[in-house]
Amino acid sequence: MSCIQPTNMAITGSTQANGSDIGESVLNRTLPALIDGVDLTAPATDNDRALNQWRQGKWQSISTAELRQAVQELALGLEKFGLNQGDRVALMMHNDINFAIADLGTLLAGLVNVPIDLTQTIENILFILQQVDTPLLVVSNQDLLDQMLPYLWEVPSLKAVIVADMQAGEPIDLSLQGQETATLSGEPPPTPAPDACLQLPHLLCDAHPQHPCPPVLLPQPLRVCALAEVRRWGQQQWTSQAIQVLHQALSPQDLATIIYIASDTKRPKGVMLTHQNMSANALAAFSSYPNLQTGPGETLLLFLPLTHIFARVFLYGHLAWGHSIYFSDPNHLVKHLRRIQPTFLVTVPRLLEKVHERIVDQCHHLSRFDRQVLRWAIRLTRQFDPNQPPQGLYRWQMQLADRLVFAKWRQVFGGQLKACISGGAALSSHLVQFFSAAGIPVYQGYGLTETSGVLCYNRPGHNRPGTVGLPIPGVELRLAPDQEILVRAPFVMQGYYRDAAATEKALTPDRWLHTGDLGAIDADGFLTITGVKKSLFKLCTGKYVSPRPLEADLVASPLVAQAITVGANRKFCAMVIVPQFEALQPLAQDWGLDTTEQNWWHHPRIMARYQGLIDGANCHLPYWATVRKFVLIERSENLAAAVEGLYGGGGERDGGGERDGGGERDGGGESCPVYARSLMGG
Repeated sequence: MSCIQPTNMAITGSTQANGSDIGESVLNRTLPALIDGVDLTAPATDNDRALNQWRQGKWQSISTAELRQAVQELALGLEKFGLNQGDRVALMMHNDINFAIADLGTLLAGLVNVPIDLTQTIENILFILQQVDTPLLVVSNQDLLDQMLPYLWEVPSLKAVIVADMQAGEPIDLSLQGQETATLSGEPPPTPAPDACLQLPHLLCDAHPQHPCPPVLLPQPLRVCALAEVRRWGQQQWTSQAIQVLHQALSPQDLATIIYIASDTKRPKGVMLTHQNMSANALAAFSSYPNLQTGPGETLLLFLPLTHIFARVFLYGHLAWGHSIYFSDPNHLVKHLRRIQPTFLVTVPRLLEKVHERIVDQCHHLSRFDRQVLRWAIRLTRQFDPNQPPQGLYRWQMQLADRLVFAKWRQVFGGQLKACISGGAALSSHLVQFFSAAGIPVYQGYGLTETSGVLCYNRPGHNRPGTVGLPIPGVELRLAPDQEILVRAPFVMQGYYRDAAATEKALTPDRWLHTGDLGAIDADGFLTITGVKKSLFKLCTGKYVSPRPLEADLVASPLVAQAITVGANRKFCAMVIVPQFEALQPLAQDWGLDTTEQNWWHHPRIMARYQGLIDGANCHLPYWATVRKFVLIERSENLAAAVEGLYGGGGERDGGGERDGGGERDGGGESCPVYARSLMGG
């Protein structure tokens, strides 16, 4: 595909939008410097509860000063590993305080970190570790390390592992000294000093009896250390001069991170972002939010994965503004919302859809009077304009509905929410009206990993349901002749890691990015996403699905004439299959089926055969990208009705039992191997 040169276009008000006048684009900042606040000329706002996580039945907190100290200690302690500036460090970590420390600590040390989505398949994780040649891996806990241990021999560059949730010195067991270890060389490693890291397999075989020793021989010894131990080394080296040297060695133009995202193949691709890309994006996005205050008065509940750019850029922004950040997860979100009562929530459409579904479902469980009141309140939300206060009779009705209904809805979100910012996928305009009318302001935004997170978003006073809002400062938007959205900004990536062809396809010589999304820009500069040009599509969970590998696997079978993957802005991925009847009919007759009957191809035995094809295609894909349901149709012209049937519960076959796509391959009877499945379910 030849690149469209936007500079050759005729630009009009309907095809171009520049960054908002609200806020400012701030350049030349490194990410670790954001801990010191927005304004470097003023003292940093210290927050006693800067970062918080739920552990052992209570919230554990660290202050801004403690976070800064932990980051500095880790950066200095990493020097003991002999790493070079720019070396890649992989992060396999949960959403918690340790992720923030590991992220900013590795960055302050001049390293490039590579956060890995924990729902990826093990083979994709290995692909990432191999491609970036990482010498160091940071994992959250022993369980994650145990799952990866049998495969780490495939990463010859790996020399050390840091385990975050482990006490300093915990792996040390002096009774192990002198015992031989299972290395390929057959030679035992030297006896560790009292404050040194142990080498595998001592740690996993003996020091933790609850973890059985895996039958694996490693081609190289791996140092395994506790994060607390590495910080202790840094503490011993800490001086204000040493910290100053670290900061001075960093440049805003340095590569900071490589974030792997879905591609149009089964292997992910890495997006390269600098310190300036991400820091400028966070500062521009936050400075354009009206009247945003600094300090602990604002509280964020963050449950989206920090391995993705959406949550990560909000982490940086809220840290810079001195807000309190509480880490949660989807399993504890409802409880934490009520307990924390956040003022800000960053979400994806699926959460709002689920809350909406539960509210509407209440109609079936209420008394007749209460059911009528609820339906009346829901009807009122459809008239709501987020930018105009209710007037006249409608104002009185809304006040009554608030006392009877809306106040209860707000309590689900804690009752103090100022903004619920939704991104990652399309959000229907009626959900924006539904929640905003109830005093739960919902603002939809838009961005990509390639643009460091945020490009546009709706905000107070500028909230137009159905659009993704106005550009943030520093963003230039244009539409190509085919309506593809083109972007130029200080936040645009440097390119795709070790993929010059993909980089050249995505970026023009004058740094315009082809987003692959189609859009429209109205006279006021609001952007609306109208479709997609790229082969990928997003679920309402914010996850990308690549249909090409799925469809290619299916049509490779002589039993499939067409395979169409669907699921854009839906809860899960599904498939519509047109059988190759010339090949299917003889097979059915061999099974003794009457092929003159109507819809004979829906026979359970035939459906089982196609289920086998689906299982084979699902193998090697993360669970969220697998086909959950499928339907067989006679002609592709019936596609729209078939899709509605798949998502409307119309009796379609459920495509596969396990979410990770485990199942039998067609014909071969080979189970999808463990390494080809997702590391963790979501």
